[in-house]
Amino acid sequence: MTDLNAFIAGLPKAELHLHIEGSLEPELMFELAQRNGVAIPFDSVEAVRAAYDFSNLQDFLDIYYAGANVLLTRQDFEDLAFAYFQRAAADNVRHAEIFFDPQTHTDRGVPFEVVVEGLMAGMDRAKSELGVTSGLILSFLRHLSEDEAFATLEMAKPYLHHFIGVGLDSSEVGHPPSKFVRVFAAARELGLKLCAHAGEEGPPAYVQEALDLLHIDRMDHGNRSMEDEGLIRRLAAEQMTLTVCPLSNLKLCVVKDLKDHPVPEMLRRGLHVTLNSDDPAYFGGYVNENYRQLAAAVGLTREQLATLARNSFEGAFLDEAAKTRHLADVDAWVARSA
Repeated sequence: MTDLNAFIAGLPKAELHLHIEGSLEPELMFELAQRNGVAIPFDSVEAVRAAYDFSNLQDFLDIYYAGANVLLTRQDFEDLAFAYFQRAAADNVRHAEIFFDPQTHTDRGVPFEVVVEGLMAGMDRAKSELGVTSGLILSFLRHLSEDEAFATLEMAKPYLHHFIGVGLDSSEVGHPPSKFVRVFAAARELGLKLCAHAGEEGPPAYVQEALDLLHIDRMDHGNRSMEDEGLIRRLAAEQMTLTVCPLSNLKLCVVKDLKDHPVPEMLRRGLHVTLNSDDPAYFGGYVNENYRQLAAAVGLTREQLATLARNSFEGAFLDEAAKTRHLADVDAWVARSA
């Protein structure tokens, strides 16, 4: 795998499924807790890492929301974002489209503008200092009501020029996409792209709803689409981008073993699949680690890895000129590595 790992390391790529709050490493959590005088239920970095031994989405979300309590100031959000982009740049990520959960912060009394301005400052630094471009996606928390999502969208209106889209995340089971039809239509009217988590723990019917009722532009996860033959054919025909997260799937027991991961079959069936890190501080690895571990587990070839990288740029909400430049860089790396 050494040669393949070197190939992965040099492969230009985009990351399309990254929750910025999920990149909060234990060291930064401790630093921010001390800076802000916030009590956290852990007495060491090691204790935090031990708490990351969860086995389902809800247990993860419980610690995820607890960790977010240390994020209070504009500087906190800038530091959080820039720390992620430094790791992304080290993995040769050239472009990232990151989710953030405003309700996680506004419900704690943190002003919306503090969150957005801090994240944008980190994104601007990443572009100027690291050469990594990025876009910001506002995610609605699906365990809350659609009325609360509308309130969040209203708060976002003065900052719409900062956002490329909206997403839908948090506890999936029991909260189908159909719960958010009106707010997604309103976001579309405002000119925003639409993403939704579907088919991670939820059934194939949730994927169907995301397509037919929310009219999404990109599907987050989508693993359980593979249980429905008609859905597989449709996703392939429409070339709907799926932002798959292998280490997340393993940690949350969506798959029992990476050897069982559906990415090879997705590629074989012509699905437009990408690899992403989701919540890397919690799930054991940033984007290259997802490429490396999946490649080792299922035997991905260089050609397949290059296809995944190309898909990541083609599925990004970039203009065609930027996509063309990035795809040329992928092709150049493949040629040099032949």
